[in-house]
Amino acid sequence: MLSIIEAAGWPIWTLIVASIISLAIIVERFRFLRAEVVAPKDLLAKTINQYKQTGVTSEMLGALRDNSLLGKLFATALYNVKSSRDAMKESIEETGRLVMVDLEKFLTSLGTIASVSPLLGLFGTVIGMIEIFGSTNAVGSNPAALAHGISVALYNTAFGLIVAVPSMIFYRYFRTKVDNLLVSMEQESIKLVEVLHGDRRA
Repeated sequence: MLSIIEAAGWPIWTLIVASIISLAIIVERFRFLRAEVVAPKDLLAKTINQYKQTGVTSEMLGALRDNSLLGKLFATALYNVKSSRDAMKESIEETGRLVMVDLEKFLTSLGTIASVSPLLGLFGTVIGMIEIFGSTNAVGSNPAALAHGISVALYNTAFGLIVAVPSMIFYRYFRTKVDNLLVSMEQESIKLVEVLHGDRRA
């Protein structure tokens, strides 16, 4: 591995840093964007049962906020339970925008890495080409410098694609997962509002 890095030259370090950041984001998002963490399936039923038993309490609201992102939406709905249906939905939408920020955290960075990595690879290719042309003079060419220039050009191009392709795949995957979670959370919140206003049975 070290021999490859040495052959690829200093431009490869920008791609190595990008790959480390990309991997860290992918691992973090995999851990965070789990349905049981963001929107537990049984939370709606538990919230409705507790509301029927004890009503809205500060302890209940605090527990919901600490439970999950869906819990934050439920806490907002219950906090405004005495308001009209429209007012409740507006408050949920406001909290939903904050929840969306948490769901989309780091995804812009991951998408940027996916887009920039091929350009970083191209930059390394250009550096390699400069070294290739620099190895040629009126007398002839320096075989060692020529070989190193070719290595820099090819390794950086390849590594740029190696970083970009998985980053783009996971970026698209996480974007779809976020959209699905948002739809699920919206549906659950609407159900809670309808139950609280007596328009729907639990």
